[in-house]
Amino acid sequence: MKQRWFLIIAVAIGAAALGFYVGKPKIESPSPATQATPEAQDAAQKLANLSIFTAQGQPVSLRQWQGKVLVVNFWATWCPPCREEMPEFSRVHEQLNAKGVQFVGIGIDTPDNIINFEKAHPVSYPLLMGTYETLKLTAELGNTSSALPFTVILDREGKVAHTKMGKLSEAELNRLLVPLYSATSPKQ
Repeated sequence: MKQRWFLIIAVAIGAAALGFYVGKPKIESPSPATQATPEAQDAAQKLANLSIFTAQGQPVSLRQWQGKVLVVNFWATWCPPCREEMPEFSRVHEQLNAKGVQFVGIGIDTPDNIINFEKAHPVSYPLLMGTYETLKLTAELGNTSSALPFTVILDREGKVAHTKMGKLSEAELNRLLVPLYSATSPKQ
């Protein structure tokens, strides 16, 4: 009987430790070797070429921001960490947009929820509608658990510079973005 309780406790501790490790938000900076893989480049290219819609049904092509540092945040109105990071994203976008940094929010949600969210919580960057296919694309970019929020930062050449599953703070954003927008001037 003692051994059985010991085994149950050991399994519970192991599961808790694994849950803590897996649940921790991680910033991932792909190595040059990872960036060079056809899969990673293909996913980055698909993201840069993505044409989707606003919640009001207007088509938008992410290609319009080619040559800029592009911060693409996958989010949902029902996701507390997503809603928490958006005001900081909006502030950073306002500060860095003139330096060639563009933020885009892709909502994995309904059009009505996104429209109502935008009315209650305006942000300085476009909020677009994601689809199941869009969410599948995040897996190719490293979001294998399809968790939200998930943020991808593309450099001016359209290559994945950073990804993060989980909330990104204003300080983290600035630390990640400064080298990217400082490296070269925006294409005119």
